[in-house]
Amino acid sequence: MAKRPDRQRAAQPSLLAPMNGLLTAVLVLAVVLGVLLGGCQGASEDAASAGPGGGVPPEVGVLTITAQPLTLTTALPGRTAPCAIAEVRPQVGGLIEARLFEEGGSIEADQQLYQIDAARYQAAYDSAAAALQRSRAIHARARMKAERYAELLSSKSVSQEDYDDVQVALKEAAASVAVDEAALAAARIELEFTRVTSPIAGRIGRSAVTQGALVTANQPLALATVRQLDPIHVDLTQSSVQLLRLRRALEDGRLERPAAEPAVTLILEDGSTYDQRGRLAFSEVSVDEGTGTVTLRATFPNPEGVLLPGMFVRAQVEEGTLAEAILAPQRAVQRDRRGNPSVFVLGDGDQVEQRPIEVVRAQGDQWLVESGLAAGDRLIVDGLQQIKPGVQVRPVAISQAEVKTP
Repeated sequence: MAKRPDRQRAAQPSLLAPMNGLLTAVLVLAVVLGVLLGGCQGASEDAASAGPGGGVPPEVGVLTITAQPLTLTTALPGRTAPCAIAEVRPQVGGLIEARLFEEGGSIEADQQLYQIDAARYQAAYDSAAAALQRSRAIHARARMKAERYAELLSSKSVSQEDYDDVQVALKEAAASVAVDEAALAAARIELEFTRVTSPIAGRIGRSAVTQGALVTANQPLALATVRQLDPIHVDLTQSSVQLLRLRRALEDGRLERPAAEPAVTLILEDGSTYDQRGRLAFSEVSVDEGTGTVTLRATFPNPEGVLLPGMFVRAQVEEGTLAEAILAPQRAVQRDRRGNPSVFVLGDGDQVEQRPIEVVRAQGDQWLVESGLAAGDRLIVDGLQQIKPGVQVRPVAISQAEVKTP
C-alpha cells in the first residue's frame, strides 16, 4: 500500500504528453495564420495605394490654381417702377365732351386727353375781356383829364384840390385795369383747363370715365394714369449686413472700386437676361426697421417697353474688383456632414492630400476661395470617386476651359 502513490506519479507524464503536443500544434497553426493574414492585409493595402487597377495608380484631372483679377457681383431682388407717374384729374368741373386718346397707347407731353364742356368758361372769359376793355377806357379818360388839369394848374385855372382829385381818379382807374387783367387771366386759365392734357410723356392706362360723364375740379378719382417707362426704375433691396461688409472690404483695400460707374445687369422673370445695361441712381439713406434692408435704385433704358411697372426681377450689381482672386470649380469642393468645405490637392510625389478651405461666395459655377488654396496648388477636379488621402495618382492637366465644359 505504501508504493501506490509512486505509481500514480509515474503515470502522470504519460497522460500530459498528448496534451502538450496538441497545444504546440495549435500555436504553430496560429502563427501560420497570422503570417498569412498579415501578408494578405499588406497586399490589400499595397493594392489600395496603387489604385483599383491593381498596381496602376488611378488617373485624375488636375487644375493648377492661378490668381486672377475678378469683378465681384451680387444678385439683388427688386421690382420695376415707372420713372414718373401722373394721375390726371380735372381742374374744372363739367361734362366730358370727348376722350381724345387710345387706352394703353403712348402719348406725348401736353397732349390733350379729354375735352370738358367749355361754354360757360368761354362766356366767363368773354365777360372778363369786356370788363377789361371798359376799365382801360376809363383809365384812358382819367389819364387825359389828369394831363389837362396839370396844364390848368400851372396857369392857376384849377385849384390844387381839384388836381389832386384827378390824380387819385387816375390811380383808381389804373388799379381797376390791373384787377380786370387778373380776372381775364383767371378766366383764360379756367378755359384752358377744359382741355385736359398730360403733364408727362409715357404710356396711358384705361380711362375711368366716358363721354358724357360729369367731373368736378380736383376730384379724388383720377380720369387716367400716365406712366413714363423709358427710362424705367428698378428698386432693389440689399441687407444692411451685406452693405457693411462691402464697405469694409472697400475701406480695407481688399476690393477696388470700379473705375467707371457700376453697371447693373437685369435677369427677367423667365430667366432671360435683359439686353440693356443699367446704372445705379442712388441708395436710400435709411434702413427699413422691419426687414433690415436698404433700397437701391437702378435706372434702365426701356425703348421697346419690355419692362412694365411691377415686374419682379433680379439684378447683378458690380461691387468691386479683386486683384488676385482664387477660384475653385464647384464640382471639386467636397463637404462633410457639418457642411465644412474641403478639396483634394496633389502633394509631393503626386500623393493625394485633403485640405479644408473657406469659401466666400459662388461666382457662376465656381467658388471664390478666401483661404486654403493658393496660386500654384494642383487641385483635383476629376476622378474624385476613386481616390482618398495618401493615395498616389497619375495627374492629367486640364485647363480652365475644360473645367467649364459640362
